[in-house]
Amino acid sequence: MSHYPNSGTWRACPQCGRHVHQRQWGTYQQCPYCHYWQRLTVTQRLQQLVDTATFQSFETTERPVNQLGFPGYTEKIQRVQRQTGLSEAVVCGTATIVQQPCVLAVMDSHFMMGTLNTVVTRRLLHASEQARVRHLPLVIVTASGGARMQEGVYALVGMNLFLAELARLATAQLPLITVLTDPTMGGVSASFAFRGDLIVAEAGAKIGFAGARVIQQTLPVKLPADFQTAEQLLANGMVDAVIERPQLRAYLGRALSNYGIGGQVHG
Repeated sequence: MSHYPNSGTWRACPQCGRHVHQRQWGTYQQCPYCHYWQRLTVTQRLQQLVDTATFQSFETTERPVNQLGFPGYTEKIQRVQRQTGLSEAVVCGTATIVQQPCVLAVMDSHFMMGTLNTVVTRRLLHASEQARVRHLPLVIVTASGGARMQEGVYALVGMNLFLAELARLATAQLPLITVLTDPTMGGVSASFAFRGDLIVAEAGAKIGFAGARVIQQTLPVKLPADFQTAEQLLANGMVDAVIERPQLRAYLGRALSNYGIGGQVHG
């Protein structure tokens, strides 16, 4: 008779190293010892944010293509797709949050660190276009390491393409709310993450451009302990609010209600 626990029952906390039982992480995936927040999957994020059974994903047929012939990229994509059950690093659709309708895009760092590539860009473009067609606010939950290196310049071009679309969203006088979660780095932080009319950071999130280690090796400088944290960005006026995960749904519901925009969710 085996006395070993079932696989996946315990998980070491990435921050404090303590072994935490799956039940101790709780609904919001927080370490009971050091209060570190685990990174969420798209499914977990949707369960926590949107009203039950209201999320309707946009139909999509795009699949990533290895346009540069990057060695091993196709195989890696296939492996990550099997592991996550996702076709790419963002899921977009319509939903209501505390009865407030919106178009919602959620990135997933479990899919190649949520990196921005041609397919992710096209999905974000479509989400913004649908927000304009349906006259709805656009909410983007970022979780990304930046642009995907395997797609090189194609990934970088996507940053400008999406910024141009967000300018059209602004011209239509429709709000963009960006929710910055852990991690929001690189080309995503340098482009659309900070373009929201309302910029919200999840408590404990790491947000920046280059990583702290790269900065220290390049300059070199001694960085403060709270460098690139959501809390430091709030103190320096870079984000509008830092919200803990259990309060995020209610906060977004109030924000959407204040905008007072309710278009066509489905159809």
